[in-house]
Amino acid sequence: MSNLRSMRVITMYKESARLLVSRTYAAGGAKKKGSKGGAAGDTPKASTLSKEVKSTTVVGANILKDGTDPKVMADAEYPEWLWHLLDKRPALSELQRKDAETLPYEDLKRFVKLDNRARIKENNSVKAKN
Repeated sequence: MSNLRSMRVITMYKESARLLVSRTYAAGGAKKKGSKGGAAGDTPKASTLSKEVKSTTVVGANILKDGTDPKVMADAEYPEWLWHLLDKRPALSELQRKDAETLPYEDLKRFVKLDNRARIKENNSVKAKN
């Protein structure tokens, strides 16, 4: 009788060890054929907004709970600095090639900032190696 009990215990131990070692998969629905990646299945759905609403309002720009989307204004009603936000600014290497005496004030400020940042990174890497 004790042999039978020990055999049951050993069998249960082996089964539990096999369950712990065996690979399990996440429970999910059956995959659709060709659903890997972001190809044809991820195409955006047709918008329910009319073209008139899309052209007169900034859809999705509202951050207030009870607010509405802001209206699009004429270009003259926006501040001048807004149109220069996406302008490319010179990199440190380009600023180093130019003469510091002839740089405009904004470029000179940028040069000092980028140069300080590069010097700090260099000092940190030297300290990390030691």
